Amino acid sequence: MKKAVAKSNAKTPPSKLIDAHLKELNDWRGVTLARIRALIREADPEVAEEWKWGIPVWSHAGIICTGETYKAAVKTTFARGASLVDPKHLFNSSLEGKVRRAIDFPEGGKINETAFKVLIRAAVALNTAKPAKTSPARAAKKPRSAK
Repeated sequence: MKKAVAKSNAKTPPSKLIDAHLKELNDWRGVTLARIRALIREADPEVAEEWKWGIPVWSHAGIICTGETYKAAVKTTFARGASLVDPKHLFNSSLEGKVRRAIDFPEGGKINETAFKVLIRAAVALNTAKPAKTSPARAAKKPRSAK
């Protein structure tokens, strides 16, 4: 049986798809993902909700994080998590990656809400920061366009 959210179309607002997904879960994972969603919205009132790859995605000047559900955990993957300072050591998954980091929330696990919102705000700040200037040496190595 296919999930109703899998039959989404371009006209369905992402927030409605996320609402339907939460309702479909109908267990602790839905409650946990709903709380994570609320914390993201509290941390960044300008956050954009998207539905990509069959999962909720939150963005602000780029992807902040995704919300995936598995049998044993709800996973929040931060697109640029390896670049974020995590003083409360919330990241507990995908630690070997060079770009992403994730937090697995198991059933009955407590969310450090304050620290989670700090990570969200840091991800937004990273996304909205001006890109680093290209060094002159790197600029010189760029291929020239054909004339």
